[in-house]
Amino acid sequence: MDKKKLLERLEELEWEDFEVKEARDSVPKNSFETVSAFANTNGGWLVFGVKQSGKKFEITGVEDAEKIEQDFTTVLRGEKFNQKNQVSSRRYSIEGKTILAFYIPASEKKPVYFNSRKNTFIRTGSGDQRATDAEIDALYRDSAFGTKDRELTEFTFKDLDPKTVEDYKIYLGNVNPEHRYNKLSSEALLEKLQALVNGKVTAGGLLIFGTEDNINHLLTDFRIDYLEILGTSYSDAPTRYSYRLSEEENLFRFYFSIFERLIKKIELPFTLRPDGFATDRQPQLVAVREALVNLLMHSDYFSPMKPRIRVFLNRIEFMNPGPLPKDLASIMKEDFTMPRNPTIARIFRAIKLSENAGSGFDKMFSGWKAHYGMEPIVTGGIDFYKIEFPLKKDETEKETTSKEPETEEKTREKTREKTREKTREKTREKIISLIKEKPEITTNEMAEKLNISVKGIEWQLRNLREQGILKRMGPDKGGYWEIIGK
Repeated sequence: MDKKKLLERLEELEWEDFEVKEARDSVPKNSFETVSAFANTNGGWLVFGVKQSGKKFEITGVEDAEKIEQDFTTVLRGEKFNQKNQVSSRRYSIEGKTILAFYIPASEKKPVYFNSRKNTFIRTGSGDQRATDAEIDALYRDSAFGTKDRELTEFTFKDLDPKTVEDYKIYLGNVNPEHRYNKLSSEALLEKLQALVNGKVTAGGLLIFGTEDNINHLLTDFRIDYLEILGTSYSDAPTRYSYRLSEEENLFRFYFSIFERLIKKIELPFTLRPDGFATDRQPQLVAVREALVNLLMHSDYFSPMKPRIRVFLNRIEFMNPGPLPKDLASIMKEDFTMPRNPTIARIFRAIKLSENAGSGFDKMFSGWKAHYGMEPIVTGGIDFYKIEFPLKKDETEKETTSKEPETEEKTREKTREKTREKTREKTREKIISLIKEKPEITTNEMAEKLNISVKGIEWQLRNLREQGILKRMGPDKGGYWEIIGK
């Protein structure tokens, strides 16, 4: 970050990767909260020598730059934090005053906290928040990124669903007839795919080839939640949903059942083969297939949150439990590929539902824009990410393009509103996770765990009830919450 970029950021409040502290003569204690938050999310810049008052920034400078820099970096490499933080630092001279800027990278080993686990923080919007127990658990799972679906289960080949194994072999022979795996026996094939290792079924192998009962021994309430809603939101739909996918045996079955529904929701000029491939590989079809495969390969199946797909009248939403492995810009720029579930990815690649190179995001973006003229919208948090595919342009967007260009202030206000909506959505997900863990939880307990006001919790609960997602069972005191839809 050069001096120009620093000054630009001081003019904007909504930077998620930028925080200022006055730090005139010592290291502020709350700077450790920001270090934890940046390390647990996507990294960021912590700047000493700048005072923020509302929307205004004042260059105050630090009095003894060398001492403050030394004190700060010593703490980050010492015993205060559970993980050593390797930071880079820079000095700036502005208005004759010294400013220190420290870049805190995202940690590969999470969670990062100081003194005790309760001092685990995450970055939400442009602020630091204490992580909930559910979020801390998600950070621990995130540290095991790429390993969970390789773990061995108690099951063997005979515990898998024979029909799924046979259908997979037939499909492999149809779409990839030259593949050397076609000559193998069923058991040998699954060993090559790493669905079987030393006679035991891996977690990824069980998710794709297992029976529903056996999968539920590994995961509670296994499912991919798919809903179609006749509205642009739950509130304007005549019913909570018009179609809900029934339970399927495993991920292989879920893929085909969901894809069969999705191809009816996008614009396609002619009928497709049942496998979803068309002779010209239409870009919008490729985009939505990549999104579905992306969800199945990258979801954190051990999260209390479930992978979900929502088809509204104006968009399709894919919600993945578990965060992106890197920020979206890096994934797009580097053509980055690192599936959360490498065994599942390997099994899908053999039948050409995924490729070895790239993340699939480039195909989602370019394919959708080629047909609909709009790119998908990606948002996310500490324990999820969501990809929205617009099915048609919003009328307000058309009106905006026909009028005079927006002022800079209006653009900033729209950005702030988007940030606020992301925060509200993440809060809703946290509330649902807390209720799943403890249905009898009170509003006061939720407020304390999420570090927000009781009124804020009550507002969220009221909206979740109106959307048909939550239902209160029993009296206010002594009752409990029931999740009836999500």
